[in-house]
Amino acid sequence: MDAALDRWNLRKHALLVIALTPIIPQLLGSAFNIWYNVSVVDPLLATPELKRRFVEICGGFNLIAYPVATYVWLRCVYSLGPAYLLLRAQQPVAAAELSLMRRRMIQLPWWGALISAAGWLLGIPVFLLALWQVGHGLDGRMLWHLPISFGVAGFISITHSFFLVEMASHWALYPVFFRDARADQTPGVFALSIRARGLVWAVSAGICPIGSLLLLFFAPPAGGSDPRWFAVFVGTVGIVFGLCTAAMITGLLAQPIDHLRLASKAVSEGRFDHEIPLRRADEFGLLIEEFNQMIRALRDKERLRQTFGLHVGHRAAEHILTRDPGLGGVEQEITVVFVDIRSFTQRAAASSAAETVQLLNDFLGVMVRVVEEQHGGMVNKFLGDGFIALFGVGAGEDNHAATAVSAGRAMLVALDELNTSLTNSGREPIAIGIGIHTGPAVVGSIGSPQRMEFTAIGSTVNLASRIESLTKSLGTALLITEETRHHLEAIGDLQIMPLQDVRGVEHPVRVFGLAKQAVETAVVQPRPGYEYSPGGS
Repeated sequence: MDAALDRWNLRKHALLVIALTPIIPQLLGSAFNIWYNVSVVDPLLATPELKRRFVEICGGFNLIAYPVATYVWLRCVYSLGPAYLLLRAQQPVAAAELSLMRRRMIQLPWWGALISAAGWLLGIPVFLLALWQVGHGLDGRMLWHLPISFGVAGFISITHSFFLVEMASHWALYPVFFRDARADQTPGVFALSIRARGLVWAVSAGICPIGSLLLLFFAPPAGGSDPRWFAVFVGTVGIVFGLCTAAMITGLLAQPIDHLRLASKAVSEGRFDHEIPLRRADEFGLLIEEFNQMIRALRDKERLRQTFGLHVGHRAAEHILTRDPGLGGVEQEITVVFVDIRSFTQRAAASSAAETVQLLNDFLGVMVRVVEEQHGGMVNKFLGDGFIALFGVGAGEDNHAATAVSAGRAMLVALDELNTSLTNSGREPIAIGIGIHTGPAVVGSIGSPQRMEFTAIGSTVNLASRIESLTKSLGTALLITEETRHHLEAIGDLQIMPLQDVRGVEHPVRVFGLAKQAVETAVVQPRPGYEYSPGGS
């Protein structure tokens, strides 16, 4: 419906479209009424006086009923005009007036049905009283057939007017009057429920094809008409209009269901930008608005999760979100990597703050990509001119020592590429030191209930930091401890270094450096058959 009406650019004349909507149901009901009167009622008018009175009341009643009904209906529709035009122009409307117009707009199908019902059902007593006043010759069978004529025609007009006006209102008025409000929470209105729609459909499918036939069966036969062919006609008309009612009800139900299905599919695929644009005053309105609220909440949570991941690292964020966020931690064996830019203090003193920040962003962007995207590590903390990376946090990461050494070597390769870019742009290249140590540490959240930080605590972290500080004095870019080396397959390009005295460690520490010619190698294999146990070394 929306696409067809949009092609004709009828949204600019929405009130006119709604005003004209009941015409077709009224004409169809009138056609049935005229045919019934000509075929059945007219033969029962036995005298010329009755025929003349019937023609006179037909003309008089229609001349009064149709103009009055049309006037009342147009007043109902166009009373919405001033508020509608202001809202379309996104101009403010007084709250009291807007609330009144919203209620009136939701009740518009009921007003259309009420006006139609008054016009048709009032015809029954008016015609019977007018014919009864003739005083003689009134056939008693008129008490059956005249109500059938007006009743079936009226039911056709009333039901189809209601649903057509409702569909037109959903298309044109709801998006304007409820752009920033919930139609289902409008006080003082009665919206036809889904159950009631099913009941109306059942009545439509029963009154027309079945109820009319039953009435004809019990009604006395009218002369001049074949009851069999008449029954076939009435049944056919009833079935057609029952199907039309079913089609309109299905359209009113299928549209929100289709939107909900598509939105649910989008949510299941992780897309939270698919809100349902429909505004309804029935149960679907409540369901759609609650669904949209859920999508907004999921979108906010996803935005928070993404922002959280940018600040603490995506792997740390996932780790925190899957565990109890309370204070404390779990002791497990991990591999800690310390990375530091050499002579950064002197370099920062000779550069502007903007240049220093840009250099750090370029460097850290490359290193984070190597650690997290290429090797699955966790950049846990930035330290101004360096950072700490953790490997083995979480279950199922038995090869974290080998992965950490591979990441260290890959960082050196990536640094060469970055230095080439810096040199080409006239900037000094960067030199770094990398220290790697494997051992037990407590991993979890520390701090206070008001402010927490996810990190690793223990001598393993401290020793990794001390090992990194040895890289400058030993003239190598990368050092690993014997504990890390113990978990690796024998590699010829690892160079054993002299025992080193490390502050805070009682005994000298054995460290290994990476030969320069080995930097281009990308993978370090774990020792065959070795399995890690949490807390072991």
